[in-house]
Amino acid sequence: MKIIAVFFCLIILTTTFIEAGPAAYGICQAGCAAVVVACYAAAGSVFGTVTAGVGAPAAILACNIAFGKCSAACAAVALMPTP
Repeated sequence: MKIIAVFFCLIILTTTFIEAGPAAYGICQAGCAAVVVACYAAAGSVFGTVTAGVGAPAAILACNIAFGKCSAACAAVALMPTP
């Protein structure tokens, strides 16, 4: 009976650690998307209509780089523990 009680206590102690997970990741990605849409609008384009080819304006390429960095930061947010 004591082993069951110890096992139960261990389960309770380890389940209090939760991760930010999908909700925080989704919120973060939505924020990144909103910022990149605003960045494209400031550059005079519509997000999703310009390819990053040779003829792309420098402002659009900067928006793409910022979006990539923001998305990478969101991947780290998904793995961060929350209290």
